[in-house]
Amino acid sequence: MDYKYIEQLLERYWQCATTLEEERILRTFFAQKDVPVELLPYKDLFTYSEEPLSDETLDESFDDRVMALIDEPTQVEARTIRLTDRLKPLFKAAAVVAIILTLGNAVQVAFQHNDPAADISGMAVAEHTVDGPSMAKADSTMVDTLVAIPAERVYMK
Repeated sequence: MDYKYIEQLLERYWQCATTLEEERILRTFFAQKDVPVELLPYKDLFTYSEEPLSDETLDESFDDRVMALIDEPTQVEARTIRLTDRLKPLFKAAAVVAIILTLGNAVQVAFQHNDPAADISGMAVAEHTVDGPSMAKADSTMVDTLVAIPAERVYMK
């Protein structure tokens, strides 16, 4: 069955353009037992006022009970805040700044990769070698530890 008129009334209801009579029609339509499945989500909206209201009323002792609850002493526990708890937001901010700086350096190195004078590690690469005397001093040379030392030299000392 086609419910175009009800759908049009619902559309006007959402736009706040319905009259009281049209809203009464919607309440009457949704009060029936056989409501189409596509309109079933709207049924509770229009049938809420038809539910019987509870006859619960406040008795004379209600005010006394509420005031007793208000006047009842409650124990408040003091919470100690440690220094690390106070500084946690600063630690988090410092971590965020460190991550941003690290990522910024990584991006900067990636963009410098096109530069022939720069290596991927960010260190400058020598473009040419200089022929001339060695700059290394005799006392700063490294000894190769893999070279076999004759046993006689070791025990002669």
